[in-house]
Order: sequence, then structure tokens, then C-alpha cells
Amino acid sequence: MSPQAPCVCFVFLEIFTCEGGIQSYVKDVFRAYLAQPDAPPAEVLLLRDAPDCENPFEGSALKFRYLATSNANLGRLRLAAILASQLLRGRYHRVICGHARLGPLIAPLCQRLGVPYTVMTYGKEVWAPLPARQQQALQQADHLWTISRYSRDVACEANDLEPDKMALLPCIVDGDVFTPGERSPQLLDQYDLSHSRVLMTVARLWSGDIYKGVDVTIRALPAIAQTFADVKYLVIGRGDDQPRLAQLAQDLGVANRVVFAGFVPNEALVAHYRLADAYVMPSQEGFGIVYLEAMACGIPVLSGDADGSADPVQDGRVGWRVPHRDPEAVAAACIEILTGDDLRCDGAWLRQETLAHFSQTRLQQRLRSLLSPAS
Repeated sequence: MSPQAPCVCFVFLEIFTCEGGIQSYVKDVFRAYLAQPDAPPAEVLLLRDAPDCENPFEGSALKFRYLATSNANLGRLRLAAILASQLLRGRYHRVICGHARLGPLIAPLCQRLGVPYTVMTYGKEVWAPLPARQQQALQQADHLWTISRYSRDVACEANDLEPDKMALLPCIVDGDVFTPGERSPQLLDQYDLSHSRVLMTVARLWSGDIYKGVDVTIRALPAIAQTFADVKYLVIGRGDDQPRLAQLAQDLGVANRVVFAGFVPNEALVAHYRLADAYVMPSQEGFGIVYLEAMACGIPVLSGDADGSADPVQDGRVGWRVPHRDPEAVAAACIEILTGDDLRCDGAWLRQETLAHFSQTRLQQRLRSLLSPAS
């Protein structure tokens, strides 16, 4: 690649030094970008990642610059200096800003030098009115990308954004990784689930994330147990809210039905999904990749009814949607799922319908459209 060849610049806070839904999604976007047959060269500036991070894309057509410093302000100055220098040299012909927080730094430089910029948004970070400079950077962007219709609508209303500027670039699932399969006898023994119907949630158990609905599902267990006496609830994740949740289960007399598995690494998640009879997360998500992962494994899902999960569950066509803080509604839906008479419980059909809409191929096609000059 010629040193002066114009290229796309991606700018992110951090991708490789922590794990989360945004980081997983961005890695899928990188894969989709690399799969484009005629994509321009690209550089990626990473504000908080260091050179020693584990980056599976090293050696690819993406060129990475790591800007982590012990002083946050110094890191932002370094980022601004590199961006300004490369823009002045004509190196970047388009900048894709990976977080609204970076907008106030990127927008003035791009506007001054006449380079179009796009801001990627995800969920809760843009659901409330942003500080003035962040809001202005979004309003003045040439394009905005987001992951779901719900996030688009809420962000536009909260921050006075133009819906016509907001394009959808949804999350996807790797159907080669997340597949149906037999339950692991080892895991069944480890969690004492061998003779149980299993509800499951994968979520951070942080006190600031009670919207995930683990407590609501625990409150629903007594009613579910009246119909299915063998029901248990497998909770995967860790965080400071676990003691409260454990005490809630104890207070409701269902402590013997709730299994806190703690942290499970990504490579072990598929085997854990396969333990479940239903994936239950009555939440408020920007999208909810976990629903796709469960359905790709052939597991029926339950989500909230007023969030971005409307997209992965296709407005209820492939999953159950309930008021996210309503234990009675969660219990009724779980009983329906465990009864198994609904098409939405057909694992093969669930997988087929999920991959038809949310595969890597579909993401590649969508990204190609958004990167085309006509867009």
C-alpha cells in the first residue's frame, strides 16, 4: 500500500482490551470490511488499546495504531495530532467515528478539512440527551450508523437527529460457531441440571445493569415451578449484583433452582447455550446479540417488548416479547415455551430464520451498501 494512498480511517475507544457487546459487534464489522472485494485501504486508531493487546486482525489489510497512555488527556491529544496530520496530508478520505464520545474531537477536524465523517452508535449511550458538543457532532455528521430501529428512533428523538441520516447496520451471529448440539454431560453434572428444564441468561450482573432482567426472571420462577416442577435457571455472568440476586432467590424460596455459573469464556458459550430449553432475558437492549446466538443454537428466546430486541426476534415472529419488568408476563411466556407447542420452539426453523436475516453475508452486503459512494 502506497504511503499516500487515500484510505478510510476508523477511530474507536477500545476494542481488544475488554470484552462486551460493542467490541464483539465491531469485530464483526472488521470482518465484513475485510470481505469487501473492492474496499479501500483502512487504518484503525485505538485510543485506549495498547500494542500488546491480542488483535486477531494483525497482518490483515487493516492497519492499527495503538494510542493507550497512562494519561487520558495525553491519549486524546495524540489521537487528535495523528488525525489532523493524516487529514492534512490527504491520507484519509472518510472517517468513521466509533463512539459518540469521540465526536467532539473528530468533527471539527473533519469539517475544517472537508472530509466526510460517520458516527457509529449502539444503544444506551445515545438514548438520552448528550452533552452539547457530542450532540452537535452527531447532528453535523454526514452519516450515522446504528444497530436497530429502536436505537435509531430513541436517539433521534433524544438528540434532535435527522432520521434520514441514520442507517441500520445490525448485529449478526456466526452460524458456523453457534450451532445446535447435544447437551454436555460434564456441564449437566457440573451444574446439577441432568433432570431439569433449563432457563438461561447470559448477562453482566452489575448493579447498574438491572435492566437485564435477571431479578425479574427469578421472581417468575415460583409461578413457573407450579407447572414445571423440574425448572432451573442458569445465570451466566459475574458482577457486584450477584449477592442481591442470590438473596432474592433465597427470599422467594427458589435458591435451589438458580445456578450462578459465573464468568464463561466465549469459546465455552455454545456448549452452555445447548443446555437451555429457553433463553430468557426480559431486558432493554440496543439490539441483543445473545438472542441471535441462542436462536442459532436452536434455543427459543424471550425478550423485552420495548427495545432493540424487536429486530433479532423479528417483532415477535421468532421469539416471545413481554413487558421487561413484569414477572407474571415472564412466567406465562416461559410456561408457553417449555410446553413447546409453538413454531417458535422449533429449533431448526429458528436457526434458519435467524441466519437468513443476521448472517455475516448479510452484514457484508449491508456494509458494502453503506460504503458505496452513492450512499
